[in-house]
Amino acid sequence: QVQLVESGGGLVQAGGSLRLSCAVSGRSFSLYTMGWFRQAPGKEREFVAVISSAHSTYYADSVKGRFTISRDNAKNTVYLQMNSLRPEDTAVYYCAVRRDGLGGTSAQNYNYWGQGTQVTVSS
Repeated sequence: QVQLVESGGGLVQAGGSLRLSCAVSGRSFSLYTMGWFRQAPGKEREFVAVISSAHSTYYADSVKGRFTISRDNAKNTVYLQMNSLRPEDTAVYYCAVRRDGLGGTSAQNYNYWGQGTQVTVSS
């Protein structure tokens, strides 16, 4: 069983920055595709960013140019640097593991999920 623990959420003013971290258990982290998703109240979970085992990245249009996903395989950790935050970025942010190493933006293709961390951006 792979376990994921997110941290780094909080309350920030519009225009500010936060850095989310997600620590992943196990020995196969470097082989996984890692994704970040978010869910705002009353809305469906949506894709934010993904990073492959080869460090290729892809972003949702809504965060492109503001968010950066990265990974540190030595620490079994994936990060989401969020800059120029907007009130509409307010959501619970989840990291997720895709074991087969393929890409993709659909939540149903991810095998394990963290518990989520709240990000609130005030206007």
